[in-house]
Amino acid sequence: MKPSIAQLVDPRQVPVLQVDHHLSAVIDDALMPVNLRQRFLRPPPWQPEFVAEKKFLDRPLMHAAVLMPIVEREVLTVLLTQRTAHLSTHAGQIAFPGGKMDAQDADATATACREAFEEVGLTRDCIDVLGLLPSYTTGSSFKVTPVVALVRPDASLVPNSNEVSDIFEVPLAFLMNPANHRHHEVLWQGVLRHWLSMPYTDAQGERFIWGATAGMLRNFYRFLRA
Repeated sequence: MKPSIAQLVDPRQVPVLQVDHHLSAVIDDALMPVNLRQRFLRPPPWQPEFVAEKKFLDRPLMHAAVLMPIVEREVLTVLLTQRTAHLSTHAGQIAFPGGKMDAQDADATATACREAFEEVGLTRDCIDVLGLLPSYTTGSSFKVTPVVALVRPDASLVPNSNEVSDIFEVPLAFLMNPANHRHHEVLWQGVLRHWLSMPYTDAQGERFIWGATAGMLRNFYRFLRA
């Protein structure tokens, strides 16, 4: 299997082309659970900004889903995972809980909820699904459907050590502020590739959110700002 871009190029070292200070953040009221629910019930016309990465693996497209878990704390947060270093795809990267659709999965929501339980022990009774975002196709040939959900703050989480090295949370308001969205470009395998990063610093250091995870979060920003 060909190595991914992150295995050959350190994304932290790729120069920043632009930071989107000129775009407005999602206002606080729009980030309240009741208003997030209403936005999915009555979605406005809008278009996702990031739909597909340029391929770097030549293999059939595989369907997948991720859970975008918004934890209902006093200040809403997004739950993210750090993938273990030995995984065959996206090793060591920051991601939403999720994975490939299985034959027994009824739909993307079933996949996302099953994977969230398998990866971090999040049970279905702690998940209130709000809706889906448009699919995002990765350069590694996964067509990923993001399933946005509210998650109870008292949910008991247990990381699966085979897949997840860490679980952490980032304030939703930070991720929905484009002043924290950075654009990068690099020429790799003869192809100019573009992605976003949203680095966040907590007590453990820098959490370098980038690539597909950042792209799906950017689409969520566009959805809420539409």
